[in-house]
Amino acid sequence: MGGSMEKPNVRGTLKLVILDLLREPNHGYGVMAEMERLYGVKLSAGTVYPILASLRRSGLIEVAGKGKRERKTYVITEKGLEYLERHRAELEEARGKMRAYKLFLELGGEELKEAFRELFSRIEELDDSQRRELEELFKDCARRIKLVLLGE
Repeated sequence: MGGSMEKPNVRGTLKLVILDLLREPNHGYGVMAEMERLYGVKLSAGTVYPILASLRRSGLIEVAGKGKRERKTYVITEKGLEYLERHRAELEEARGKMRAYKLFLELGGEELKEAFRELFSRIEELDDSQRRELEELFKDCARRIKLVLLGE
């Protein structure tokens, strides 16, 4: 969920989920590892550290100490716990979306995303027969997904 999906709502979602993870003290790399383990989301340091800094500025987390190799360890504050309590519904929704995203990736969503990225970068070069073929493929794929969901 790197750069391209960095819309404000995604950032807000990440903020909540990361805050929730920091009920247990952890450092930035630990947070990145937990996000990947729990949700299959590979976050860059460039995404995580600004979020940690922002949570800290808001008083929602604090530095709990320096761990191995001088890594700062963060932990949620009382104010942070109250914030999570107030946004509990949003947090549950965010965690649900992220669990769903992980399952999507496990079904092969990563290959699909990769194929779409490549298609997007070359879509203007397609000839008519390629366009028709892809149009058929998409319609068929959409129809078959709906059938699977209906349990046919």
